Amino acid sequence: MRESAAVRRERIVGAVRARGEVRVSDLAAELDVSVVTLRRDVEELAREGKVRRGHGVVRSLDPVGVRQTAPLATGDAVGLIVPEHHSYLFEAVRGARDVLEAAGVRMAMHIARHVPGAEREMARQALEHGARGLLVAPRWRTAESPALDEEWLAALPVPAVLMERGAPRGGALHVMDSVRSDHWYGAHLALDHLIGLGHRRIVLAARDDSPTARTLRAAFAEIAAARPEVEEWAVVLSSDGSESSLVDLGAVLREHGATAAVLHADVDALLLVQQLQDAGVKVPEDCSVVAYDDVVAALGSTPLTAVSPPKEEIGRAAAELLLRRLNRPSGAAPEAVRHVGLLPELRVRGSAVTLNG
Repeated sequence: MRESAAVRRERIVGAVRARGEVRVSDLAAELDVSVVTLRRDVEELAREGKVRRGHGVVRSLDPVGVRQTAPLATGDAVGLIVPEHHSYLFEAVRGARDVLEAAGVRMAMHIARHVPGAEREMARQALEHGARGLLVAPRWRTAESPALDEEWLAALPVPAVLMERGAPRGGALHVMDSVRSDHWYGAHLALDHLIGLGHRRIVLAARDDSPTARTLRAAFAEIAAARPEVEEWAVVLSSDGSESSLVDLGAVLREHGATAAVLHADVDALLLVQQLQDAGVKVPEDCSVVAYDDVVAALGSTPLTAVSPPKEEIGRAAAELLLRRLNRPSGAAPEAVRHVGLLPELRVRGSAVTLNG
């Protein structure tokens, strides 16, 4: 079903604000509408004072896509919005803080509770306290969550960077700067390691309550299906979100004859390894395990081999990109939107061994 004209026009405003200037033909192609329709939208938005028309282009009222402000000064603040109880992002916060402090910029952290609209409220508070820019890591528990944040994120009056998040392709937030881990590559690392050890039947147990989990589940399925060495694979929910709802991993392994498992995230991985050991399944002797996230994977009684996203570097790169935006001279030509992807690495600790080795 096609989106309404009102929604489409909001997306036009967001794209123009982010880029400064966009060709009408390019924007029509991105929004999957005719050039005639796009021109009518632009005319209406121009009448409303939201954009400026040019010859074949549509321009932001602000040449750099955001409100013009004075150059950054020592002591200026940047707001950082992260969800509560999210230890994965703490290293990213540290990386961002180091970059900002080195630049003489104060970081003001705002912790969003797990309730609808929490990030928007934190952004409002940050702006009221004078934040010159924002680093935002929305919780986005469901696949539908990004769409609920499109309007306010696209309308932010200051530069903003999504941190360890990326918006769905083609949506209004696709034209927003972002820095995140390449979790497809992380899934590749885990599978390639296990396949290299001779495992041919592999399962992934992961939740479905974060962008990382959803990307990992999709990537695992894509890669496993494409690798001829893999005889059987499965993706299962590690938990439905409640305290006592961990999947019976032993039963899953038996059902698929699996000799290896990729487990996301670390805490679930440690709990599932303990569950296996309580059932008499030894790790790594009976089942090789690769954890994903590497926040606490090394701390188990069996230190777990883990895929480690570059969490601190995510924060550093996001802060550097935000500073780049904030320090651009007034009136400078707009720069392209940046989607930065950083590669995870595999940290081998011995919880995955050669099959029958």
